[in-house]
Amino acid sequence: DQFLCSICLNVFSNPVTTPCGHNFCKTCLSDHWDKSEICHCPMCNKRFYVRPEISTNEVIEEISTQIKRRKCETPESADAPWRVKCDVCTETKFKALKSCLVCWTSYCEAHLEPHRRVPSLMRHKLMDPVEDLEERMCEKHERVLELFCRKEQVCICLLCSEIDHKDHETVPHLYISLMT
Repeated sequence: DQFLCSICLNVFSNPVTTPCGHNFCKTCLSDHWDKSEICHCPMCNKRFYVRPEISTNEVIEEISTQIKRRKCETPESADAPWRVKCDVCTETKFKALKSCLVCWTSYCEAHLEPHRRVPSLMRHKLMDPVEDLEERMCEKHERVLELFCRKEQVCICLLCSEIDHKDHETVPHLYISLMT
C-alpha cells in the first residue's frame, strides 16, 4: 500500500523490490548501494552478500503512474508544487523548487543554491516543495508525516509506522488525499 520511496520521499519512479520485499526508486536504490560499503536494504538493513539483480516492479509502476497522473490532474490541490513559494524571498516570492526536511524551509532556485554547493548543506534531505512544512512534520521524530494510519485515523511518519503503529494498516498520505 505504500507508493512513496522512503529514500527520496516521492511517488516511485521506476520502482524495484529488494529480496526482503521493500520497494524503492531504481535510481535511489542504486545510488544508495553505490555509496555503501555493504549492500543492504535501506529500510530494514537486511544485508545482501551479493548485490541483488533488480528489475522494475510492474504493478507498483502502474499504480505510481496513476497516482502521478491524478496528481497532475488536480491543480486545485493545496500541495501543488507550483503553488509553494520560497520561504526566504522577501519581496517577490518566487516558486519553490524544493523543501528541506532539515531546515524546514522551502527554497526557490536562487536560495536553493547553497544546498547544492556547501558540503554540510548537501547532506540535507530535499523533497518536492510542500506548503506549511513544519505543520507536516512528526513532533516526536521530526520526519515528514507521509503515512495515514487507518486504524487510528491519524497521519504518521515512517518511524511511527515501525514503532507505535507497527501492526496497523497504513497508506501513503498522498494516496489518501488523491482518493478523496
